[in-house]
Amino acid sequence: MTDAPREIETLIEMMAKLPGLGPRSARRAVLHLIRKRGLLLAPLADAMHAVAVTARECLNCGNVATADICPICASEKRATGEICVVEDVADLWAMERAGVFRGRYHVLGGTLSALDAIGPDELRIPRLMDRITAENVTEVILALNATVDGQTTAHYIADQLHGQVTVTSLAQGVPIGGELDYLDDGTITAALKARKAL
Repeated sequence: MTDAPREIETLIEMMAKLPGLGPRSARRAVLHLIRKRGLLLAPLADAMHAVAVTARECLNCGNVATADICPICASEKRATGEICVVEDVADLWAMERAGVFRGRYHVLGGTLSALDAIGPDELRIPRLMDRITAENVTEVILALNATVDGQTTAHYIADQLHGQVTVTSLAQGVPIGGELDYLDDGTITAALKARKAL
């Protein structure tokens, strides 16, 4: 605790809940925002309010959008018959930054985990199965993190889709234990181009 006014202390506590920020980093960030309140604090508050009011989950794929259907799902140019399955929105954004995939995505919202009691119904796996039929999907690319839970999830989905569509996964370039959000664009490009059947 500091001797800061309660409103400022509340802001520090809220900032400290963000990934990568602890109490000390949050305190520094808040002090910086206060010093630059006209340049940073007020515009940040306005931007956060706008996002709080407009942001929602795409009903189709789970991406973050400002409409019920995100621009990727709404684009007919993206209807290539390929769906790239990712763990979360940060992974989708990482794939989009690379600029090499022109199909559609499906965000699972996590991975299977027996320890955390996360099964297929807690994720968007049933919705994925519905989309495969509805969107005439011919290939499902499993771009899941190379972790134990990520690979378990990939094998589960591949088993569910066996014989229905071609199922591929990212190949070289993604290190074991690596996460897509931390990879550079070249690594993601190489991994997507070298995908292989499961």
